[in-house]
Amino acid sequence: MSERAPDFSTERYDTVILGGQFIDPGAGRVGRFDVAIKDGMVAAVAPSLQGVQAERVIDARGQIVTPGLIDLHTHVYWGVTYWGIEADPVAARTGVTTWLDVGSAGAYTFPGFRRYIVETSRVRIYALLNLSAIGLVAPTWEFANLDYCDLDLAAQMIEQNRDLILGIKARIDRNTTRGVGTRPLELARHLADQLNLPLMVHIGQGPPEIDEVAALLRPGDILTHCFTGGSMRILRPDGTLHPQVRELHERGLVLDIGHGAGSFSFAVAEALLRQGVLPDVISSDIHQLAIQGPMFDLPTTLSKFLALGMSLPEVIERATVAPARIIGRPELGTLAVGTPADLALFELVDGDFTFYDVEMQARKGDKLLVNTLTLKDGQPLPRVPESALQPWAVLAEHQRPITEIGHPFRQRARHRSTKS
Repeated sequence: MSERAPDFSTERYDTVILGGQFIDPGAGRVGRFDVAIKDGMVAAVAPSLQGVQAERVIDARGQIVTPGLIDLHTHVYWGVTYWGIEADPVAARTGVTTWLDVGSAGAYTFPGFRRYIVETSRVRIYALLNLSAIGLVAPTWEFANLDYCDLDLAAQMIEQNRDLILGIKARIDRNTTRGVGTRPLELARHLADQLNLPLMVHIGQGPPEIDEVAALLRPGDILTHCFTGGSMRILRPDGTLHPQVRELHERGLVLDIGHGAGSFSFAVAEALLRQGVLPDVISSDIHQLAIQGPMFDLPTTLSKFLALGMSLPEVIERATVAPARIIGRPELGTLAVGTPADLALFELVDGDFTFYDVEMQARKGDKLLVNTLTLKDGQPLPRVPESALQPWAVLAEHQRPITEIGHPFRQRARHRSTKS
């Protein structure tokens, strides 16, 4: 006896999204599907919901419909830290509905992060606690004084905020750890093990070097800036993946992009992708500098990986279901029925685009993801003005030309204008 198809005509929905190209790797759905939303949740997904009753109908023909993006590496502690941007205005134009702030707040500043950022934002925000109690108030140096590495205070803050704090963050490079070597990482390792939480480690320019960092990593940890071109890069001089990182990755170490303003190299990415080393997560490391370019935002970062040869479902997977699984919130990485209705709509624009890495090395691409609508819990996020950049948010000299070159979409518009 054949299974009867569900009758959607008897339901009345809040919103239906019709005609889109559906890409939901978490639910294994790629193709033409419609989505219905009720009470902030996904209520139905079907090849056709044409004609059902709904208060709002969104025409998604010619567009891509995905789960709301999850950005695993962000800095959204606006006004208190050197790096922080405001999440809501950027979310509305990028499709990012869940933000993981990684280490902006330490134990001394986390209460303010909770009250003034998390509780006032429409988007979902989680955090990794910086082992340094002062967090990222300044651009760097937070571990140079080990007195700020108060493990007891950090543990207490985490236990009081387990609903928001999902792990530990440690920036390990020559500036942050000035004069103290790997001691902050050793302390972060101890705290993460004590509380059974993952540890995210930032790498860049040494000292220390990648061998010292890799010795303190464990399966389940997150190595961010994994395609950095800095001296701590995981690409060996002979062009192969660092053997200890490879072994850890095979056992569950997460390789996260964290593009930012200083942490993504096309040359490193190309060398590792040729070996079949794909990042587990594609994240932005969005902050006051990176948002000016050449990173710009998460959809632009995803578009760079399209230019590098990854498929659209592969890049969407690394910004939805993969980070959702890593943060322990699998319901946020899919549009399966019964999950929160966090959705993003995109146009996949064809064109002749030029993308840049942090050293302003250029690569050509012919596809650009452009967000057209973002819904959180079924409600569209309004597009509102973004706050002005802070006075200290000045790009490195070699990156300043990007402010004239502009975003790839602006390049395309200027090119069309010149041709006409």
